[in-house]
Amino acid sequence: MKPAPFAYYRPTSLEDAAARLAEGVDDGAMILAGGQSLVPMMALRVAYPSELIDLNVLPDLGTPFIDGTALVVPALTRHASFHKADPAFGVTGRMMAEVVRHIAHYPIRQRGTFCGSLAHADPSSEWALTANVLGAELELLSTRGTRRVPIADWCDGAMSTTREPDEILVATHLPLLSETTRTGFCEISRRAGDFALGMALVAIEVQGDTITAARVGLGGIEDAPRRIAEAEAELIGQPATPDTFAKAADAAMAVVEAMGDATTPPEYRRDLAGTVIRRALAQAIA
Repeated sequence: MKPAPFAYYRPTSLEDAAARLAEGVDDGAMILAGGQSLVPMMALRVAYPSELIDLNVLPDLGTPFIDGTALVVPALTRHASFHKADPAFGVTGRMMAEVVRHIAHYPIRQRGTFCGSLAHADPSSEWALTANVLGAELELLSTRGTRRVPIADWCDGAMSTTREPDEILVATHLPLLSETTRTGFCEISRRAGDFALGMALVAIEVQGDTITAARVGLGGIEDAPRRIAEAEAELIGQPATPDTFAKAADAAMAVVEAMGDATTPPEYRRDLAGTVIRRALAQAIA
């Protein structure tokens, strides 16, 4: 680790952390939670905070819990918290247990956090895709008070969010799926643990042979994960068959604005969008 010099602060409460951030934000103060993205960026001097405000010293921020019809994920909930599906979290917990094993590698999942992943806003974030499909709300704290932001209003581009610089993401509220929901997830990457080239997460309701409700999300394809309304429209009211899934995939491919880079052209990612949607839907039915 070869970061630029920085100060280190141990807050006594979330309110203390928010006050310290407000004081130092103009000079580059930042929040430290899991640090699995921030610390490597500091080592490479891509990020050079003047001060790290460490939330890890605060109690009661690491255990997810049910609040009414939502699963609340506090700021220090590690990825590894979802390795085993908690029966209390129902279908949502089982879906997250499937998704989490695709996140980086085991040691990183022991330290990285759910909320940190949303705050980092990588286009290939599995948890950002999950939050979008579930319709999450993000709870933010500052010296001005608290506010909630719908996940649809959270990302405004790759690695960019609508969080104000003096705000702390203290919890994510995930609406629980019904027990009749079927889910499927498909991710394609070059190697296990690599960033996703493309991934799809779906949640559907089926009565008889007919799809009555559908949520279809894509990640790693565009500059931010999102639900694909056009694909969902192709599913609702239709039989749960490969032909229907293909039509939904084609609808998604027609509307995505796929990213490209030196090794992965946009055309490849657009085609990949269709592939992961078809596979995720097939998994949901299976």
